Amino acid sequence: MRIASDPFANASSQHATQVEPDIASNGTTLVSAFQDGRFFVAGASGIGFSTSPNGGLTWSDGVLPGITRVQNPSNPFDTASDPSVAYDAAHAAWLIVSLPVLTNGGSIPAAVVSRSSDGLHWSGPIAVAPGQSSTDKTWITCDDTPASRFYGHCYIEWDDPSAGGLVKMSTSKDGGVSWSAPLQTADGVTGIGGVPVVQPGGNVVVPLNDFNQTLVRAFISTNGGASWNSAVTISTVTDHLVAGGLRTSPLPSAAVDGSGIVYVVWQDCRFRPRCSSNDLILSRSADGIHWTAPLRIPIDATTSTVDHFIPGLGADPASGGNSARLALAYYFYPVANCSTASCQLQVGFLSSPNGGAAWTTPQPLTGPMSLRQLPATRDGLMVGDYIATTFASGVPVPVFAIALPPAGMPFNEAMYVPKRPVVLNQQHLRRAGQDRPVPGVASDHPPRRPRPIR
Repeated sequence: MRIASDPFANASSQHATQVEPDIASNGTTLVSAFQDGRFFVAGASGIGFSTSPNGGLTWSDGVLPGITRVQNPSNPFDTASDPSVAYDAAHAAWLIVSLPVLTNGGSIPAAVVSRSSDGLHWSGPIAVAPGQSSTDKTWITCDDTPASRFYGHCYIEWDDPSAGGLVKMSTSKDGGVSWSAPLQTADGVTGIGGVPVVQPGGNVVVPLNDFNQTLVRAFISTNGGASWNSAVTISTVTDHLVAGGLRTSPLPSAAVDGSGIVYVVWQDCRFRPRCSSNDLILSRSADGIHWTAPLRIPIDATTSTVDHFIPGLGADPASGGNSARLALAYYFYPVANCSTASCQLQVGFLSSPNGGAAWTTPQPLTGPMSLRQLPATRDGLMVGDYIATTFASGVPVPVFAIALPPAGMPFNEAMYVPKRPVVLNQQHLRRAGQDRPVPGVASDHPPRRPRPIR
């Protein structure tokens, strides 16, 4: 089901394109945010949103006001990128954070936040940490547990590429109206792609990549964002370079269940002979400090030709521990060794009824897409550096970009959710973690310097 389409027509960006969605829920209300009209260099013409009041049956879409000059020449920023959505239950406010971009340089905020009471009518952008020279990969979350010591605290994470990826955090206690000065971790951790989640007791856990994207790490706050502890290492990363010039990297996707267990998933080829393609692998933690050894999610055999990447993980907050319901959407190629002309890009989905110990048989959510139908960026063809999955009253709702053959226009890429709710089928469960890494396997490409995620 298509939930939105690019409303812009400016000649400076690529239309019709929508990429890089996030999604959040409150009961049966869902709000998704994404880039509208992708530019080649950085960002998009605007940040779009789509809202459903009924668990995804119907949707209304629009564009966040007041951000880019494409919308209005009096607006402050050239483009915008990296949207992320949260709901603040204590203040009954929807929040979308996005990354402001000035293509010719200049001082910018670390992020801008748009607020809404209904997910349909949005405020103008609220600047977070003005006066930055460089920011990247914003993400937002809120503490929505009434019994938490820090109920109503919301947290934004970003990194500063000009400072080697120095990671910073800012906290709001008033529903996103105002934000604290940025704080670093105790060890001044550097990285990219942080995804903060909040445990029911109020502790915040932030999984992320190191700046070279060779490690998955995490850091925590136990005092409502007043300070942030030193980072620990979850795992090394060994990822296969995805074929066809598609823009991907091993950015983590993270979620927390109702008992406070934190899960992190990323693309990794360690279980494949000769690192021939990526699996999606998972680690979990009860405290954000001690993490399990990575488990391979058994989507298919390690001898298959399939390549899996760009995961979007969700956890049902009404479940937890050994009964935690997880849902995972992801992109894949049926044949990893392909070219821009021959790669067949698809979206898959599977779920776990027991905290990742076993997984259902995967199901495709789309037919094959041609890479030639995707917008170009300086870092490759793009569906997004991330996608997302949430739960609405126990039902998993993934959101993702689909590119269809154009009809009288250069592109035809838009935001989609499944036509009908995906089923958490507990039949034909596959146990996770039965494989072991292949001895002596190294990555089939040299370590990459991270490129801006904008």
